[in-house]
Amino acid sequence: MHPGQHRYFRLDLKPDVVTSGKVKYTRHDVHEWSPERIFAQDDLYTTHWRGIPNREIEQFFFGQLDNAAPAALDFFTAFDELKVDPDAFNALMIYMSVQKLRTPKGLGLLAALTRSNYRNATLMHLQRYQQLFCAIWTESVWQIADASESRTKFIISDHPVTVYNRACPPLSKWCTGVNDPDVRAHASHTYFPLSLDKVLVLTNLSWVRNPYQNELKSRPNPNFFRDTMFNFMAIQVGRKLTEDEVLQINYITKRRAFRYIAAAEREWL
Repeated sequence: MHPGQHRYFRLDLKPDVVTSGKVKYTRHDVHEWSPERIFAQDDLYTTHWRGIPNREIEQFFFGQLDNAAPAALDFFTAFDELKVDPDAFNALMIYMSVQKLRTPKGLGLLAALTRSNYRNATLMHLQRYQQLFCAIWTESVWQIADASESRTKFIISDHPVTVYNRACPPLSKWCTGVNDPDVRAHASHTYFPLSLDKVLVLTNLSWVRNPYQNELKSRPNPNFFRDTMFNFMAIQVGRKLTEDEVLQINYITKRRAFRYIAAAEREWL
């Protein structure tokens, strides 16, 4: 948000239709709320064992990740090529991986991939596969782009780690419901807004080397779980995005959202 701002603008892409007596109406789609209410959903991470609710996943698992994330985000938002911080890198990778899985959309996809019909099992899988995307993203080409010269800044969605592949239009089978383009496909780009002005864009190296190949085929070495190495000196910085480029990124964010998007200013929605 802007410095000193305490309320966000949220757009509901699928506002509820409510019936009151004989009157049917659609709820307002835009709200101005505090951040803790923007994408809130009760008991999203609550497990139930023999009818007893348990919220330890929220407290101990997500709590540790969320506590470590701000320092990592600050480090990469103000990234300096002369500084190296392995702890910030590790914290950011796990945080982004879990952020992609912990949303309603991410949990739906995880349940489908693991064939889980029970919330308890899905949340257990989330903890087990918390580093699912880390190796793929570590080996990607990293770019931290800057929107400081654009009047419009980045928006955020209820599925904030966004995957874009030009061969996967919004109504395609890869983008309907809880589906996302595969991050391992050659032309898949993953991006994550770090602040109003900075966005981290991760592109598969195979696509950087040859952007004319089949967009949907898997990149080399597509295995999720393995060791890999990261080079801080290879992070690309200095790209200034135009207004049109920021609007394009925000449009993709909006189309890849599950239900909600939010912005610091109403017109950005």
